[in-house]
Amino acid sequence: MVTGASSGIGRATVALLRRNGWDVTGVARREDRLKELAEETGAAYFVADLTSEADVAALAAHLADGPAVDALVNNAGGARGLDPVESTSVDDWRWMFEVNVIAVQRVTAALLPSLREAAEVSGVASIVNITSIAAHEVYEGGAGYNAAKAALLSVNEVLRLELAGEPLRVIEIAPGMVKTEEFALARFGGDQERADKVYAGVVDPLTADDIADVIVYSLQAPAHVNLDHITVRPVAQPAQFKVIRGPLEVKRG
Repeated sequence: MVTGASSGIGRATVALLRRNGWDVTGVARREDRLKELAEETGAAYFVADLTSEADVAALAAHLADGPAVDALVNNAGGARGLDPVESTSVDDWRWMFEVNVIAVQRVTAALLPSLREAAEVSGVASIVNITSIAAHEVYEGGAGYNAAKAALLSVNEVLRLELAGEPLRVIEIAPGMVKTEEFALARFGGDQERADKVYAGVVDPLTADDIADVIVYSLQAPAHVNLDHITVRPVAQPAQFKVIRGPLEVKRG
């Protein structure tokens, strides 16, 4: 099961898993996009707002009618705003914690019985949590998103300890700059010009397909291999706060 499946990394992950022979259920709020994804890939889908306890309970009940879940990809999330702590929106912070942290707890807790059932049959089941390099490196204006993703990082590491001794893998993937159609646009409230400036001049930022490739690799690794933490950046972004804009050129002399 892949959350945030209607666009970006989630959509690309569903498509790649399907090409690798997985049965997949994509979950998101926008039914029209999920229907398109289902038509293109043959994936199943379920419409849910993961910040709603009732929706998550309905999702778990729906999945309980089918095969056990071998892999959960907690991809749904997002950022809002780029304002200083002094003047930031508390509502934006609340939303970021709801979608990036609390929703992950809800979904993971709801699906753990199914994941355990799958692990008993196949020998392993996997939970992949998509954090961000923002969980590891802070930057001005990013406090709310930094805090939310750092919280998810902590949840991920605690969960791995709590599940120790069971054949359950807990994997963190922390992407750097990924150019998708919606992430920056949503962060800046639909301001396309401001969103475009994030990627201006950057040679080959990561794509959703790049991250999907890493997710699928982590799921298809041998059962005894747990890729605890994977950081993925474009070459043009050596650090969260340092982005090269313009051609990448070999230095001589």
